[in-house]
Amino acid sequence: MISIGIDAGAATTKVVVLKDMTMIGWKVCPTGFDFAKAARDLYEEVLVDEGLVVRDVGLIYATGYGKNAIPFAGRTVSEITAHARGVFFLYPEVAGIIDIGGQDSKVIVVDHGRVQDFLMNDKCAAGTGKFLEYSAKALEVSIEELGDLALTSNNPAKISSMCTVFAESEVISLRAKGYAKKDIAAGLVVSIAQRIAVMAKRMGLKENVAFVGGVAKNRAMKAALEAELGLKLYIPDLPQITGALGAALQQSRAVKSSSTQSKGS
Repeated sequence: MISIGIDAGAATTKVVVLKDMTMIGWKVCPTGFDFAKAARDLYEEVLVDEGLVVRDVGLIYATGYGKNAIPFAGRTVSEITAHARGVFFLYPEVAGIIDIGGQDSKVIVVDHGRVQDFLMNDKCAAGTGKFLEYSAKALEVSIEELGDLALTSNNPAKISSMCTVFAESEVISLRAKGYAKKDIAAGLVVSIAQRIAVMAKRMGLKENVAFVGGVAKNRAMKAALEAELGLKLYIPDLPQITGALGAALQQSRAVKSSSTQSKGS
């Protein structure tokens, strides 16, 4: 059985292909302006890469910010549920999930892959990948370099504002005061970690916590979050695709549920 999950995120689109509960392919690309086009292009690319044709595929499940904009997806699933199932597939023991995406951040409490509660920051880009992107631009470094630069600092600058709109002026002000680039980078990372840690503590996360989303690839953010929470985080090798993975797993779950109902009748 071939199942495909598409996570149409605000910043990136992710596609995962499962065959009999084993991931055989995945792809990530910038979403751009058109959610449907990004999803369609990536879907067609992954089919070619895996030697598949459309008739090989069962239902396509979509999740993420633009899930309702993908016309060829058979069904949709909330990104909260998708991340919970994707992480459970990788780490069954996980009790909490921190997801920092391009446009929002989420803290999810789970029990055996089932969502128990969640807290979401989707009203402001503070504490998201977008904030890091703007900050990196203001520091004249790439988003990939920002984390490595922050790790070299022993004296993080104190960031007074978390507003993405004013990120550039904040950085310029700190540079004018003589702060080193590495200390500003570290201060930006720590400020986000503190904001996310407040959410995590509010939700009662104490152990077995996974960190997912594109920002989880930032080594400085991982270190800062672990320091703020006082625990070791689980981070998948491909932290940005857990939502797409969870969406792809929906078909297997639907088939299992249907089979159980048939036996019961």
